[in-house]
Amino acid sequence: MAGDGVRGQETAVLAGGPADGMRITVADRPAVLQVTRPCVVEVPFGDVRVDGLYVYRRDLRVDEEPLRYGFDPASP
Repeated sequence: MAGDGVRGQETAVLAGGPADGMRITVADRPAVLQVTRPCVVEVPFGDVRVDGLYVYRRDLRVDEEPLRYGFDPASP
């Protein structure tokens, strides 16, 4: 792994938003994570599913486990 730019798996914690406090395992320290939550559909429409999308961005100031990802309320 040395020199190839690939990191192992690490623990991360999500801060804020709907997944506040959730601990996950990430590989290669992604800059952004997407969390989805199913929405209630009042009238079924075939095989369509609706999910709410939430974005978490890695806090670059944290360089040790657990990594920290903060909720980005401005993201779609």
